[in-house]
Amino acid sequence: MEFSNYVPALLHTLAVLLIVVGLAGTVLPALPGIPLMFGGMLLSAWVGDFSQLGWPTLTLLGVLTVLSLVADLVAGLLGAKRVGASMWALVGAAIGTVAGLFFGLFGLLLGPFVGALLGELIAGSTLRRATDVGVGAWIGFVVGAVLKVAIAFAMLGVFVFALIF
Repeated sequence: MEFSNYVPALLHTLAVLLIVVGLAGTVLPALPGIPLMFGGMLLSAWVGDFSQLGWPTLTLLGVLTVLSLVADLVAGLLGAKRVGASMWALVGAAIGTVAGLFFGLFGLLLGPFVGALLGELIAGSTLRRATDVGVGAWIGFVVGAVLKVAIAFAMLGVFVFALIF
């Protein structure tokens, strides 16, 4: 048998690997989980000549991918805004979220809180008020993480449904 006969199987294996690693990446730091999942699903569709996974399904999966990225970035900001954070705190929460990516799980958990707290202190609030804003940003981050996991499983459901039916 020629090597070219194995290529589709190898590509499908790579697609499954991307999906599994992406699913793990929804909860593990430093892995772009949802985009990896989408990449695996797109690769699977391409290898199958888009016969089982067509453009409508891929468009839905793409929209869910973008939605998860927006939810991930905006959740901490909305949590801080909900408790009446200043613009400085919102900027701090955004910076803290991004900076936290470089410090693993510890950074991801504390980044939005510390960023919002420092931003609110810069804005002139009391430590008590800044702590409340930091907690609001952290709660927003947790809600965003839960949404991201839910979207990942929704994408997996859409993908499997399209393959079966």
